[in-house]
Amino acid sequence: MRRLLVLLFLLPTLAQAQDRRASHCIAVAEAPGVEYLHRASYRAPLPDEFTVRLNYVDHAMFLIETAGGLRAITDYSGFAGAIDTPDIVTMNRAHITHWTPDPDPAIPHVLPGWSDRVGEPVGHHLDLGEMLVRSVSTDIRGRAGGFEENGNSIFVFEVGGLCIGHLGHLHHEPDAETYAALGRLDVVMAPVDGGLTLDRPTLKRVLDRLRSSVVIPMHWWGQGSLDRFLSDMSDSFDVEVRPTSYMEVSLRSLPSRPTIVVLRPAFLSEPE
Repeated sequence: MRRLLVLLFLLPTLAQAQDRRASHCIAVAEAPGVEYLHRASYRAPLPDEFTVRLNYVDHAMFLIETAGGLRAITDYSGFAGAIDTPDIVTMNRAHITHWTPDPDPAIPHVLPGWSDRVGEPVGHHLDLGEMLVRSVSTDIRGRAGGFEENGNSIFVFEVGGLCIGHLGHLHHEPDAETYAALGRLDVVMAPVDGGLTLDRPTLKRVLDRLRSSVVIPMHWWGQGSLDRFLSDMSDSFDVEVRPTSYMEVSLRSLPSRPTIVVLRPAFLSEPE
């Protein structure tokens, strides 16, 4: 009888929760087994509904493609190459290379990583069925010194059972509340420039704490800064350097040991 009364009490809350789907990333504790990733190309069909294609476009910009045809671009600066109108773009405003003031009005969903009310978290939570996109706000360094509260967002893309995080122009180590809001990130795009975003020791602490199965370096300036990052992380992560700008990943193909996967940025072009 007590269980029935509790259920009746919760029914209104459960109905409201359906309007804002909870994040499954926060509940995920471990990644499953291993199956090697394989080559693919932009706009080619994906093998199943649980596989996602990640294309490293430029600087901090990635195209995320789903089996159902959804396309999301991270830290969108206005041009990604030969691509039709994406479904979603996310932006951060630390530098103009991470956003555009004039996104194409044909893009259905444009998600800025900052609020019009300075200092307030933006709190995006966009559920498109096949993909859930949410933001976790962090601070950025102000132009006149100090920090601008909640001026950057880490965007999390939940798709195909995966939790994919893009750290944006992260300027400080997340606190415990931020780590909890992120939850488990199976794949993370991390800025590895070594100073404009996080310094190298701080970035190492962040990635060791996240312990994602796949880390994709971004925001690197030449081979030297990339090599220094790889050297810093070699005791905690395996390293796989690819000659391509893209990879396919699913829960089944996550490596058994945390791995840094280096992709070579390339603007999107029409498939041959």
